[in-house]
Amino acid sequence: MSELSVRQIRRRFLILHGLRWLPTGLLIPVVILLMQERGLTLTQIGLAAAAQGVVVLALELPTGGFADALGRKPVLVAAGSVSLVSLGLLVVADSFALLAIVWALQGVFRALDSGPLESWYVDSTLAVDPDAAYEKGLGHGGTVLGLSIAAGALLSGGLVALGPLGPVSALTTPVLAALGLQGVSLLALLTLLVERRPASGPGAVRASVRAAPRMVGEAFGLLRRSRVLLALVAVELFWGFGMVTFESLLPIRLAEVVGDADRAAALLGPASTVAWLASAAGAALTPLLIRWLGAAPGAALLRIVQGVTVVAMALLAGPVGVLIAFFACHAVHGASNPLHMGLLHRQVDGPYRTSVISVNSMVALPAGALGGVLLGFIGDRAGVSTAMLVGAVALAVAAPLYLPAWRAGRVAGQPRPAADRAGRIADEPAADRAGRTADGRTDDQAKRTEVSGNVSA
Repeated sequence: MSELSVRQIRRRFLILHGLRWLPTGLLIPVVILLMQERGLTLTQIGLAAAAQGVVVLALELPTGGFADALGRKPVLVAAGSVSLVSLGLLVVADSFALLAIVWALQGVFRALDSGPLESWYVDSTLAVDPDAAYEKGLGHGGTVLGLSIAAGALLSGGLVALGPLGPVSALTTPVLAALGLQGVSLLALLTLLVERRPASGPGAVRASVRAAPRMVGEAFGLLRRSRVLLALVAVELFWGFGMVTFESLLPIRLAEVVGDADRAAALLGPASTVAWLASAAGAALTPLLIRWLGAAPGAALLRIVQGVTVVAMALLAGPVGVLIAFFACHAVHGASNPLHMGLLHRQVDGPYRTSVISVNSMVALPAGALGGVLLGFIGDRAGVSTAMLVGAVALAVAAPLYLPAWRAGRVAGQPRPAADRAGRIADEPAADRAGRTADGRTDDQAKRTEVSGNVSA
C-alpha cells in the first residue's frame, strides 16, 4: 500500500467504517421491537440473540487468525456477503427458529468482521509512517461510527413513522433499507480496500488455513505473558454483559414509560440519532481525555460513569429523563471505545493484531449473549428496571481492570511500549523476546503481513 499516504489510508478507513455501521443504525431502534411484534418474549429474544454469541465464541479466533494469515480484504468480503444473507432472512423470519438462524448468521458476520478493517488501518498507517499517531484515526473512526448510526437511526424512525408499506409492517421497512445499504457497503469494500498479499488462489487459502491455528496460539501466548493485555480483555466480559442494558433493554424501558410500543419505536429513531451524535462527540473528545487524564485512568473513570447513566435510565420515571440518561450513556460509550482499543493496540503489532482484537471481541459477544439471556430473564420476572440495575453494576465493576495498563504506562513513561513495533508486548520476558528473534518467526510473519487490510457489536 506504499502508493497511499497516511491521509488517504485514514480517509478510506473512515468511509468504509461509516458504511459498515450505517445499516446497523437502521436496525438498532427496531430489531427488538420487531421480534416482539413477531411473537417472541423477552426470554426468547435473549435465547435467539444468544445464537450470535455462541457462533462468535466458536469462530472469532479462527477467523481472526485467518485474517492475519490470508489477508483482511477476503475475510471482510465474506463477512459482508454473510450479512446480506442474514438481513434478507430477517425480512421474512417469523418464528423463533428462523430468528435464531438470523442471529447465528449475524454471529458469523461479526466473527469475520471483528478487527480486520481496524487492523488494516493501523498496520497500513505504520507501514507508511512508523511514528504515526494512529489513535487520532481511531478517534475519528468512533466519531464516524456515531454519525453513521445516528443517520441510520434517524432514517429508521422516519420509515417507521411512515407506517406499513403494503404487506410490509412499519417495523420491517428499516430492515429492507439496511439490506440495500449493506450491498453498497460491500461494493465500496471491493473498490476502496487495497492490500498487498504475497499469494492468492486456492493454495494461499490452504496455507492460511494451516497458519491460522498458529496465529491464534501466538495471540493466546501474548495474553499469557502480559498482565496488561489480559486485564484489558477481561474488561470486555463486563462491558459486553452490561451493554445489553442500553442496546436491548432501553427500547423496552422506553415503551414501558411511554405506554405504547409503536410510539416508542417512532420516538427511538430521532432519539437514537441524538444518542449516536452524542457518541460521536464523545469519541471526538478522545485526544483531550488522553491529555487531561491519560488513557487508562480516563477509561476506568468512564466505566463508572457509564454505570451511573444506566442506573438513571432504570430509575427515572418519565421519557425525558430516560432519554437524557440514554444520551449521556452513549456519549460515555463513544469516548470509552477509542481509549480501550488504543490501549489494546499498544500491546501488540501487525502479525497478531487481528487475532488479539478477535480475542477481545470473543469474550465481549458471548458475555453479551449471557447478558441478553440473564437480564432478559430478570426483566420478565422482576421488571426491566431491575435488569438494567444489574447491568449497571457489571459496567462499573470493570473499572479496576485498567490499573495494570495505567501502571505500565507510568513505568514506561510513554503510552507506547518500546518493543511494540517488533510485535512484542511491553512486559514479555527478555528470554522470550530473544528466543523469538533468534528463530526468525516474528520477522517472517511481519514480512508476510507487512501491509494488510480490514473493519469491525
